[in-house]
Amino acid sequence: MLDYLEAMQKYLTYEDIPRLYRYIKTKQWWDTIDFLDKITGNIAFVDERVNDLMLEWSTDEDIWLRRIAIDHQNGRKEKTNTVLLEKILLNNLGTNEFFINKAIGWSLREYSKTNPGWVRSFIENNRDKMSNLSIREASKYL
Repeated sequence: MLDYLEAMQKYLTYEDIPRLYRYIKTKQWWDTIDFLDKITGNIAFVDERVNDLMLEWSTDEDIWLRRIAIDHQNGRKEKTNTVLLEKILLNNLGTNEFFINKAIGWSLREYSKTNPGWVRSFIENNRDKMSNLSIREASKYL
């Protein structure tokens, strides 16, 4: 199924997200979710409504929806929407949930390859609310 979604990525639209959502809700484990965050995130390149949805998902009680929101911009480099990223990350600080804290760190680590100053500043401004895991992951390339 995931290979098919990847092959069909260029044909996916915002209207396909409810079908992805059903898959997300039934296949909840990190490997599936980490694949689907890119699929979902790529739809945002052609439809900015995804940004509002990711902000909404970032506060959902379902940790896997929150993880998709946190990581959906991974790999975008200079196309990362840092305003959105910051809002999503701030919505998820202060948790003890391993998969959320790992995602926060991973997202920051990936973006640090493009903009280490932004990541350093984010860590400095939010260190007291971040888990040690998030800080360790985020700081890997700094």
